[in-house]
Amino acid sequence: MKNFVDFLNTMEDPEKRARMEDILQHITNKFPELKREIKWNQPMFTDHGTFILAFSVAKNHISISPETKALDHFEEQIEQAGYERTKMLFKIKWTDKIDFDLLDAMIDYNIKEKKNMTRFWR
Repeated sequence: MKNFVDFLNTMEDPEKRARMEDILQHITNKFPELKREIKWNQPMFTDHGTFILAFSVAKNHISISPETKALDHFEEQIEQAGYERTKMLFKIKWTDKIDFDLLDAMIDYNIKEKKNMTRFWR
């Protein structure tokens, strides 16, 4: 896979594909400075060579990984949104409402927290 279109084309369910496309497009529009990349077969956004946020899809949910530090910082908001959190990611069921404000806040947080990072991961 080379780009987000290739990734989206791997999704067989048109409703899930449209939902994932909406999320990726929202972030692209809101944060045009971020680089859109496919790594490990996952769409992700990076900033000056450092990881900001990644997605993967499963049968019942979308997994979102902003790194553990951001998950810890937004733990209460993740819980309030009704999303399931694991150690490294949180899950949004395909039937859940997408909390775009939460996604935006996580991205803003990672951009600011990692502005001087020279490595990909924290």
